[in-house]
Amino acid sequence: MGRVDHDEEAIAVSNHHAGRALIVSITDHTLHGEDDGGAGALVTELLVEAGFVVDGSVTVPSDEVAIRTALNTAVIGGVDLVVTVGGTGVSPRDVTPDVTSEVIDRELPGVTQALRWSGMAAGVTDAVISRGLVGVSGSTLVANIAGTRAAIRDGMATLTPLAIHVIEQLSDPEV
Repeated sequence: MGRVDHDEEAIAVSNHHAGRALIVSITDHTLHGEDDGGAGALVTELLVEAGFVVDGSVTVPSDEVAIRTALNTAVIGGVDLVVTVGGTGVSPRDVTPDVTSEVIDRELPGVTQALRWSGMAAGVTDAVISRGLVGVSGSTLVANIAGTRAAIRDGMATLTPLAIHVIEQLSDPEV
């Protein structure tokens, strides 16, 4: 599938547990033996700060089969949140949203719009032109974030509180 970076144990959280998460970095740099440029580590750091336990970070090439396999593996594995990083732009190799649309059961257009709006307000061009999607597959929230550091920082600041709310709703049998 791709390279996986795991700590000896899942990254632990102090007081509050927002859910389990997995990061899928999509980049063709893996085809040349390079890593994701620190994107997975940055998302991991931001998720841990928000109270998530991060099961790992997977790096895959911008290939429909590799992306689909990573997303399906995460959903089947039962994580609460999958954050994809990269592959959301307009180039022919940017196929992350196309694959995501096949994996999710229900799209959450309001969350997707919030990510773009936040990017626009912050002047993060890559976030504004991102074709990324946010949706639910089974009981897993799947979110596409553009791959630049600015888009990651802004996107995660917007996504995290919304993700916690969605995850709470998905895990509450009364809702």
